[in-house]
Amino acid sequence: MNKKIIGTAAIIGLISIIFGAFGAHALKAVLNAEQLVSFETGVRYQMYHALFLLFVGMANVITEKQKKTIFILTLIGILLFSGSIYLLATQGISGINFKFLGPVTPIGGMFLIFSWLMLAFYSFGQKTEK
Repeated sequence: MNKKIIGTAAIIGLISIIFGAFGAHALKAVLNAEQLVSFETGVRYQMYHALFLLFVGMANVITEKQKKTIFILTLIGILLFSGSIYLLATQGISGINFKFLGPVTPIGGMFLIFSWLMLAFYSFGQKTEK
């Protein structure tokens, strides 16, 4: 599970860097300031959670089953939170109305919050060896 989490974290981080560069260069000319800030928020949170997953994959204070739960919550959160932001920010250039995704963004945020909450809960719940 650790290799899967770390590999996935690397891919999510890579995509975040690509999207960040795309936003800073290609989208800067076609998005307004508000849309660009929204897009950058999606990129930033995606990278935060790539680093979070990297940490989870290397952590030895939680079990493999607990890591899997955090991994799934985080993936769903990134997809819903950052994914919906990307689509909403670029709907003007895609020609597709993604306004229906507005409520999806905070749901994704809740998944991300729950992933951090579960890490805290699991970490405090583990018995330490002496």
